[in-house]
Amino acid sequence: MRSFIPLIRSLLTEDDGPTAVEYAVLLMAILMMVIVTVGALGSTSGGLWFSSQTKLEEAGF
Repeated sequence: MRSFIPLIRSLLTEDDGPTAVEYAVLLMAILMMVIVTVGALGSTSGGLWFSSQTKLEEAGF
């Protein structure tokens, strides 16, 4: 923990620090959008699979 605080301080004082933080925030936003999209598509495709399964069971398969 003690070595973590100086690392953060050095990143904030150098020019590379803010750039790294910007990229981290951008990456986090992209990952959140991907997770939300996969969740939405997962529930939609789950409904389609359940509907197909029901129709196949009704047909005797």
